[in-house]
Formats: sequence, structure tokens, C-alpha cells
Amino acid sequence: MEAGNRTGVSEFILLGFSEDPELQPLIFGLFLSMYLVTVLGNLLIILAIIFDSHLHTPMYFFLSNLSLVDICFSTSIVPKMLLSIHTENKAISYMDCLTQVYFSMLFPILDTLLLTAMAYDRFVAICHPLHYTVIMNPHLCGWLVFITWLIGVLTSLLHICLMKHLTFCRDLEIPHFFCELTHILELACSDTFLNWTLIYFMTGVLGVFPLIGILFSYSRIALSIRKMSSSGGKQKAFSTCGSHLSVVSLFYGTGVGVHFTSAVTHSPEKVSVASVMYSVVTPMLNPFIYSLRNKDVKGTLRRLLNRTTSCL
Repeated sequence: MEAGNRTGVSEFILLGFSEDPELQPLIFGLFLSMYLVTVLGNLLIILAIIFDSHLHTPMYFFLSNLSLVDICFSTSIVPKMLLSIHTENKAISYMDCLTQVYFSMLFPILDTLLLTAMAYDRFVAICHPLHYTVIMNPHLCGWLVFITWLIGVLTSLLHICLMKHLTFCRDLEIPHFFCELTHILELACSDTFLNWTLIYFMTGVLGVFPLIGILFSYSRIALSIRKMSSSGGKQKAFSTCGSHLSVVSLFYGTGVGVHFTSAVTHSPEKVSVASVMYSVVTPMLNPFIYSLRNKDVKGTLRRLLNRTTSCL
């Protein structure tokens, strides 16, 4: 690219997983299957919550939002990758890349904050059961979701605004299967100090502090469960928290795995595999975790599927 055209970059090249043509059908089929399972599984969770009045509670309200975010997260990444494999065209336009960067930051932020809100909901339900309906009222739940989206949208927009001032003057190949912010910054030939500073700051604020809040909530929940005299009450409390704890562990575990892999290895293939666990596998597994470990959701899904098959 000529020096005078440094700010006029028109496209990037997404290298993906492998250039071996024999592996492309296998990769295409694998990711198409995971994407369809993700969309179908999370959509079933949303429909079950909508149609069953017994699930019209704060916990399932947050869960329906989490399922919607998981669908959107996978949709912002996988279809473009499938199209690139099918057409054998790895190019992505500059604006499409910025859009993908925006959504690849927005939805993980929403995941983090929604999981925190769900932890607070479980804390109030178990530690303050008599005041639960007063504290977790629809007004508060609506505001929590609105603030979650507001923080996610504004934070992602701030990253994009800083990216708009970057210039690129070298090879524009991205060793990844989607446009990820840190990979874009590594290609820039202008000063990226503010961009990296914002990344580290926001990772601390929107990653570490919510995790601290979740751990604090569950430490109080554990103390409350220990004080329960009824074994049935303890079992019920554990069952309502088990699904959420599993999703939190999966989300943060894969997220830490991506950052740890990026820090200790320079292999694009290993980083890409770690990113798949975080951005594709986790959204796919979430509905299975909630449906298999939650009797209410499992029962509603069974009735919904039976009603659908009977109509057919």
C-alpha cells in the first residue's frame, strides 16, 4: 500500500484457521452445525420463557436477555466466516471489519453485566427471600438491563471512535477468523497508546469488578445456605444457583483462556482455537446448561416441543 493511501485502507484479509483446501468443508460443516445449534437452543430458551407464565420472574427475564445476546454474538462472527469459506474470499471491507469489532466487544460486555445482574438476583432471592419481590421488581430489572445495554453500547462506540484515527501502512492480513480489536491494533502504524490504555482499563472495570461482585454474591449465598436447617431448602438453593455458576465458570474460564493463550504463545492457530471456545462454543452450551440443570426450564421446553410436534 502506498504511503499516501495509508488512511484509506479499504479491506483486511482474514486468514482463518487453515489454508488447506481439504479442511475447508470440514470447518464449514462444523461451524455451521454449531451456529445452528446456538441459534436454535437459545431461541427455544427465549420462547419457553415468553410462553410459560411461571417463568415470568427476574431470573428468567435476565436469562432471556442472555440468550438473545448469545444469538447476536454468534451471528456477528460465524456467518461472515462461513461466507468466506464458501466463496473462498477472505477479504473483509474496512467498515465491515469495524462493525465486527464493535459487536465482538459489545456482546461480551453485555454477557458479563447480565451474569452479574443474575448473581445479584440469586443473592436477593436466597439471602433476602422475604423482600425479594419488593427489591427485584420489574422496574429495577428493566433498569438493570437498560444500563447494561447503555454501558455496552457506549464502551464499544468509544473503542470504535479511537480506531477511526488509526492509520495502516503494512500487511493487512489478520491471523484470525474474525476482526478482533487487538489484532487490528497490531496492524496499525500510528500511535495506539490510547487504544491499549482503554482496553486495559475497561477490562479491569467491566471484567474484574463484575467478577468480584459475582464472587461476593455467592460467598454470601454460601453462608446463607450453610445456615439453612432444611436439606430440601439447601438442595433447592443449590439447584437455582448451579446453572448460573456453570455459565459464569464457562464464560470467564474461556475468556481467561483466550487472554492467557495470547500472552504465552505466538501461534495464531492456538489463539484462534481458544477464541472459538469463547465466542462460539460458550454461546452454544449455555442453553444446554440451563435446560439440563433447571427443572423449570426443562419442563417448559418439553411442553413446548410436545405442543409444536402435535401441531405438525
